[in-house]
Order: sequence, then C-alpha cells, then structure tokens
Amino acid sequence: MDAVQDVARTLDLSPKQVRKLLDRFRVTRGKGFRLKDHDPADTAGHLITPQQAHHMLGAGVERLAELQEKLYAQDRWSVLCVFQAIDAAGKDGTIKHVMSGVNPAGVQVTSFKVPGPEELAHDFLWRSVRALPPRGRIGIFNRSHYEDVLVVRVHPEILERQRLPRELIGRKLWDQRLRAIAGFERYLARQGTVVLKFFLHLSKEEQKRRFLARLDEPDKHWKFSTADLAERDHWDAYQAAYQAAIAATAAPDAPWFVVPADNKWFTRLIVGAALIEALDKLDLRIPPLDAVAEARLAAARARLEAER
Repeated sequence: MDAVQDVARTLDLSPKQVRKLLDRFRVTRGKGFRLKDHDPADTAGHLITPQQAHHMLGAGVERLAELQEKLYAQDRWSVLCVFQAIDAAGKDGTIKHVMSGVNPAGVQVTSFKVPGPEELAHDFLWRSVRALPPRGRIGIFNRSHYEDVLVVRVHPEILERQRLPRELIGRKLWDQRLRAIAGFERYLARQGTVVLKFFLHLSKEEQKRRFLARLDEPDKHWKFSTADLAERDHWDAYQAAYQAAIAATAAPDAPWFVVPADNKWFTRLIVGAALIEALDKLDLRIPPLDAVAEARLAAARARLEAER
C-alpha cells in the first residue's frame, strides 16, 4: 500500500481526495507563485465534509503517534517541520494539537526568539543548524532561519545588530540569503532529513478579530503585546516578504504548505495530514532483532519464568 493510500485509509478518504486536498496547498516550485491566489479562509469544502474533517482530526493524531514510534525505533530518518506565520495565526496551538499524541522523547520544539549576543556573533543559519533534529526525531521550528529574510527584510535596521561587513550589505543580500536557505534545505534532504515548511496564512480581518478577543478576555491578556500592533502596520511588507521567501525556496524535497489559518480546525487538519503523508512515504518499520538479540530475549524470558 503506497503512502497516499495509507493516509486515505487512516483519514477515511479516498487516495484521490488526499492528493487533491494536500496539493491544493502544497508549493514545490516558486515560478508564478502569488500569495494572493491563496485564500486564508479556504476549507476545501467540495473535497471534504465537516464530518470527515472531525474524524480526520482524531484519527490523524493516533496515526501520527504510530509513525513517530517507528521513526524513533528505526533511527535513520529525521523530520524537520518549519512553522512561519504572522502574529495570532495559531502556530503554538497547531503544534500542540497535531503533536498531542506523540511521545515527547521523539520530538524537540525550538522557538526562535530575538537573537542574543552569541547568535549575532555567527552567520544567520548557525542557530538553526544547532537545533536540527537527530535521526529518529521530529524537530519543530516555531519560527526559524526564515526570520532573517522576513522580519529583518521588513526592518532592515536590524542588520546593524548582525554586524555584517558593510560591503556585503546591498540589494542582492536577500536573494543571496534565500539561495543559501534553499541550498541548506537541499543538503538536509540529501542527509536524510525530511523538510516540511508550513506558512499559516491568516487574513488581516481574522487577525484583528483574534487581537480583539485577547483584549476582551482577561485570561488572554498575556498573549497580547502592543508590539503586535506595530507589526500589523507592516502587513503589506510582510506579505511581500513571505511571497518572495516561498517563491525562492519551494522545492519538491522541501515543499511549502500555504495553510489557510482563518479556521484553526482546518489548519490543524492540513498540517497533520501533510506530516502523516511524509512519514508514510518513508516506509518506516520497527527494525527486527538479530539472532544474538533474540537469544538474549529468550534467556531473559526463561530466567523470569523460572523465578519462584
């Protein structure tokens, strides 16, 4: 059974439905990519029903747990999931929900904050390299190396803190960084790291609604920052930066998924289905024991059964 068929069986869909569903949001080549062609409120209504979606959410969490156990036991592949989004798009909630059934020992989550002195003393990919998942693990980047072609591009004054030689800063800097990222991800793919990138695509209207909801509920005040409003003022610049980043780095071995984020349940469904599909393609198996190991287990059983 191929990967798509297995995903389809797990999620109660036909293989054709799974392919159509994920291909709707998958970007593997950047030529002609335009962010405005993707609707943040899309729920693929003609491909799945709400009832199927509800079943998929539960079944997907269970299936992902099974696959992660095999990934960990086989200890040959690793998976890197990159999450990028504007404020309030739901990265944390998506990661928490999709990975809710997975053994924590097999997953590592790295949340990239404003770089500190040690990080600023190195190249922009340095901190991402340090956080890469080892074989057998799933690595989650909550924000990532893309921050240096997104927030830094929108706020070029940040470059001064990175202390680059001035002669290296010019109009070609962003293209150079994007080519470096694409090369970095090709290298990872060739070393056995499956790279999946998710842009949670939120509309400006839905972001406003979520900000207001945080202000309306005292228990959510901690989630709100006035800095979020300041970044909202740069909405168009961020959209342009995301479009440029996706167009320059989308590849078959490091695809982007432009995931509609106006409906959280649908965001989680797509992320989970994409991760299951990727793991299924690896044909993961619990490695069999050799004769020596089997003999040790038999000896252990005999010893336990002989106890009085």
